[in-house]
Amino acid sequence: QVQLVESGGGLVQPGGSLRLSCAASGSIFSINIMNWYRQAPGKQRELVATISTGGSANYADSVRGRFTISRDNAKNTVYLQMNSLKPEDTAVYYCNADIRDTIMRLKNYWGQGTQVTVSS
Repeated sequence: QVQLVESGGGLVQPGGSLRLSCAASGSIFSINIMNWYRQAPGKQRELVATISTGGSANYADSVRGRFTISRDNAKNTVYLQMNSLKPEDTAVYYCNADIRDTIMRLKNYWGQGTQVTVSS
């Protein structure tokens, strides 16, 4: 059994910062690409940032320069540092990863989501 658990969401004022964490646990052999998605009310889920096993990162245009994705492979954890937050960043943020378990099955997993609200 493999699961992803996010933490770190909350309410922040415009211009503020938050750091999201997502820890993978269970019968893990290896983790490939790790991603952060978000979904705002009434909108489709969108890809925010991705990071490869080696640390190569890519970002959506809307967050580039403000958000930083990183990972700690020893802890099976991915982070999303969010700075200069704007009201339009308000959404539920989801962690996503391709994980190979200990019997070598490769599957895509989602976390349960964490709410980020940017408001004064």
